[in-house]
Amino acid sequence: MIVLDSSGWLEFFGEGTYASEFAGRLRQPANVLTPTLALYEVYKWMKRERSEEAALAAVATMKRTHLIALTEQIALTAADLSLAHRLAMADAVMLATARLFDAELITTDSDFAGIDGVIYLH
Repeated sequence: MIVLDSSGWLEFFGEGTYASEFAGRLRQPANVLTPTLALYEVYKWMKRERSEEAALAAVATMKRTHLIALTEQIALTAADLSLAHRLAMADAVMLATARLFDAELITTDSDFAGIDGVIYLH
């Protein structure tokens, strides 16, 4: 199982440098966990930078994966991880989701560099 953080999804939708790397990992959406917070971040960015139509299309693609709601357990684990690694709230939620589901987090976000269980593409 894997978790793509928002930077990974935006790389994929924006056809960035690592878009093909993320596309390969998305070939099996049943193995992808998507925190609902990632829906928020990707929808907001896509709507602001592209269009509402593009944002809704992105959300439709993301919904093919397993959506993971923010639970009490994820929230508290995220708070602990935020303190331990100096992560922003959204980043900590992504990492907490990965940890609680025994998944790898895949990202292009340098804030995750050097954290166990994270594949940081740079």
